[in-house]
Amino acid sequence: MADKRYQLVYDTEFIRQVKAIERKYYSFIRHTIESQLTYEPDVETRNRKPLVRTPAFGARWELRFGDNNQFRVFYSVYPEKSVVHILAIGVKKGEHLYISGKEVKL
Repeated sequence: MADKRYQLVYDTEFIRQVKAIERKYYSFIRHTIESQLTYEPDVETRNRKPLVRTPAFGARWELRFGDNNQFRVFYSVYPEKSVVHILAIGVKKGEHLYISGKEVKL
């Protein structure tokens, strides 16, 4: 039996947020999201985990990737519809997370 494929739906806020990141990372970000979240997005791994507290934008999961896991993608999974709703992207610098260039507390 083939693995179940999930449709990736990008929130309009995500599109705005990614523009705060240098263009040179765009294809890397897209490739990583597609390879990590198209199949089994709700399976916990070393760099993909459920969030303990739900942030204001409603994400339930976090994907970490890049050099020193600098990028964070926040998303929710709807298995009954086979949909992954990608809600936010941020850049982690030290202990601080920046989304759209502004520091965010989770």
